[in-house]
Formats: sequence, structure tokens, C-alpha cells
Amino acid sequence: MSPQLSWRDALLAMAIVFVWGTNFVVIRLGLNALPPLFFATLRFLFVFLPAAFFLPRPKVGWSNLAIYGVAIGLFQFGILFIAMHGRISPGLASLVVQMQVFFTIGLSMLRTGERIKPHQMAAFALALAGMGVIASHNGDGATLAGVALVLVAAMGWAFGNQASREAGQKGIQINMLAYVVWAALFAVPPLLALSLLLEGPAAILNGIGQATPVTWAAVIWQSVGNTMFGYACWAWLLSRYPAATVAPMSLLVPVFGFGASAVILHEPLPLWKIGATLLIMAGLAVNLLWRPRKSAIRGGAA
Repeated sequence: MSPQLSWRDALLAMAIVFVWGTNFVVIRLGLNALPPLFFATLRFLFVFLPAAFFLPRPKVGWSNLAIYGVAIGLFQFGILFIAMHGRISPGLASLVVQMQVFFTIGLSMLRTGERIKPHQMAAFALALAGMGVIASHNGDGATLAGVALVLVAAMGWAFGNQASREAGQKGIQINMLAYVVWAALFAVPPLLALSLLLEGPAAILNGIGQATPVTWAAVIWQSVGNTMFGYACWAWLLSRYPAATVAPMSLLVPVFGFGASAVILHEPLPLWKIGATLLIMAGLAVNLLWRPRKSAIRGGAA
């Protein structure tokens, strides 16, 4: 694996994080008409169809696909859409959901027995301080319920990360676009069932009736841009480069998230939001970019 991104792949990574960051504004626009769970249902329905007719199922167990589909479809995006339906602003949602990095580390530790490192503890402390700043401004761009729901969504993302990682550890080359497409098969039924149960057919029909071309563009952006392009290309980059080379690019997601929210939705950026952002981003940066000194490595190996 090359330790540095080529210019082409660096531009691809930048395009991915741009799509992921601005996607929070797109979600907000879609929620103006569609109920949250039904919006998520459409997102993953259009991921699965018609692509499943052209992409053969990857050589991955059904259970792995099911875990990934439910984790990403129901828990990450279903819960995220509910949170963003009046409970948290797009910019703050793009920031809080990055806590998935720490949840991913925790799940990996449980699965592999790896011990937490001192710099990871420091990183987590910084991120928690930032979360404390957000929680202390309850009702100012975010409610406590909204923050809690986005943290659940971040946990769903972490479970999805673990599932996709374990799928690629069998010594089999996996087409990640096909993996994302076929996993969507397991996201649609629970999302649709909960939408019918909690939102009701009347709300669904009313949402479809109120949908505008902007609404349907948001659905397609969710399916093709965010999921099929973003997740598949990110997995492709991770297969070509060390994770430490690719992962830090995700630090730009909240930057694009706040920027797009401020420009398009006129979301205010008071000092407390900037401070919370700096704390959480500092925690992410310490975790992703920290490297032990060579002397320490040699001393530990002696």
C-alpha cells in the first residue's frame, strides 16, 4: 500500500467528504416534505433497485450483510433522520455523528481485545468536552434528545464499520459497491415497517403529495451520491491505502457540514458552536494523526 494519496485519489477523497458534509443540508431539504423513516426507506430502496439486477451478490454471508444493512440503514440513517426532523440542526448533526470514530474503536477493542492507548483516552476526553458544550446549549440548535439520537446513529455507523471490516477479512476480494447495494435489502423492510407503524400511511401519502422536484433530488442524492458513490469509493480508497492515510480526510466532513448549513440554510455560527467544533475536531485529530515516537517504539520492543 502506498503511504500517500495520489493527486487523483486525494481529489476523490475530497469529493467524498464534500458529498458527506453537504449531505446534511440535503437531508434537511428532503425532510421538509417526507416523514423521516419513509425518507430513509426511499433512500435505501433506490440503493437496492435497480442496481441489484446488475451487480451480483458479493461473496459475503447473509448475516454480515444483514448486520451492515440494519446498522447503516435503520440505526445510522433512520435515527439520524428522526433527529434532524426538528431536534438538531444539520451543522451540529454533521459534527456529533463523528463520534462514530470512538465507537468504532470501542467495538474493535471488544472484538480483538486491543487495549486503549493513552492518546486515545486524551482524544476521547477532548471530544466529550465538546459534546458537553453542545449539551449545555440545549435548545439552541440542538435538543438533548437530538444529540442523544445522533449518538445512537453514530453507534449504528460504528457497527456498520465493524461489519464491513470483518467482511473483508476472509481473504476474498469484495466489490464494495455490490456490498452496499445488497446490504440495502436488509435496511428497507424494518424502515418501511416502522414508518407505517410510527408515521402512518396518511403521513406517508401526505409527504408524497407535498414532495417537490427538490425532494426527489434529495432522495436521489442520498441514494446515488451519498451511499453508492461515497461509501463504495471510501471503501475502495481504504483498500488501496493505509487507514491512517485516508481516515483523517473525514475531519473535513463537519467543516463542509457547517459551511453548507450556514450558506444554504443560514444556520448561525455562534462562538459556542465554534468552540465545540474545535474540541471535537481536536479529539478526532489526536486519535487519527497521533504517531508514537520511534524511540518509544524501539524502547518498547527491547
